[in-house]
Amino acid sequence: MSNSAFRILIIDDEPQIRRFLRASLSAHNYTIIEAANAADGLRLAATEHPDVVVLDLGLPDMDGIDLLERLRQWSTAPVIILSVREQETQKVRALDAGADDYLTKPFGMSELMARIRVALRHQIQQATADPVFRTGELEVDLAARIVRLRGKELKLTPKEYELLRQLTIHAGKVVTQRHLLREVWGPTYMTETQYLRVYMGTLRGKLEENATQPRYIITEPGVGYRLRIEEDDF
Repeated sequence: MSNSAFRILIIDDEPQIRRFLRASLSAHNYTIIEAANAADGLRLAATEHPDVVVLDLGLPDMDGIDLLERLRQWSTAPVIILSVREQETQKVRALDAGADDYLTKPFGMSELMARIRVALRHQIQQATADPVFRTGELEVDLAARIVRLRGKELKLTPKEYELLRQLTIHAGKVVTQRHLLREVWGPTYMTETQYLRVYMGTLRGKLEENATQPRYIITEPGVGYRLRIEEDDF
């Protein structure tokens, strides 16, 4: 499928940012839709059915996270945040509200392009509903609950498997610590980050050749973790 089949909605109140994104993304044959405020962004998201939304948090008529929460009531389109807000708490808020990714301004265009490819690939994988996920030499069969690395079955504990399953379901996306703790241990453990660090360390020990330079499970410091897929290299 050519890029021209994909529609990207840019919601940003800075004209120069919209011009830059329009020129850069159009050069790669994406179809671009633009909104300068939240009201127009929500309207265009509903009428134009974009494949990806690129959202600035600092909008004149509504906070971007509030817009995101409203959008998530009816849309599953991937949302990539572009913002000058670089605090970890802001990133976590946006990701917990339903964002798929978060880039801090200023950003590199090659990095944004990679994030868009990851978001689109994730959407396509969800649409095809293939129960077997593959990236590099790692294979996760969600239906059979079997994990293979370089063709050999790995023995994971139930908690290790559930962590990997959550990362696989959201492959390419940042999954927050709170989300992983809630889904794997339950809502009463959402602040027990030490549990997560310990189990993530043992899981990496089984997946990674070098846990200090992981190939598959990437740490987003202070925020969460991401399961790298092949397009997620930039």
